[in-house]
Amino acid sequence: MAGSSHGHTPAAWTGVTIAFIGFLVAGAFMVMAQPVGFWAGMVIVVLGGVVGALMRAAGLGQPKDAHPVHKVTATAKPEPVAAEG
Repeated sequence: MAGSSHGHTPAAWTGVTIAFIGFLVAGAFMVMAQPVGFWAGMVIVVLGGVVGALMRAAGLGQPKDAHPVHKVTATAKPEPVAAEG
């Protein structure tokens, strides 16, 4: 993943940060046995995904065609390897 710049965009960082905060909130309220706070934290988690998607739509994410290395062509056939002598 490191070679493909996976997730190194403002949209990804923002979405994951918001979701992480939501998990922290939900976990804290789960330990305190407060269901309303737990569900509020889960709403924050979902909000992180929505914010990340909106930021990507606004052009702050990685474009889908950013890595042509991962594209597979249907017509490409491997060539036989010639022996050197």
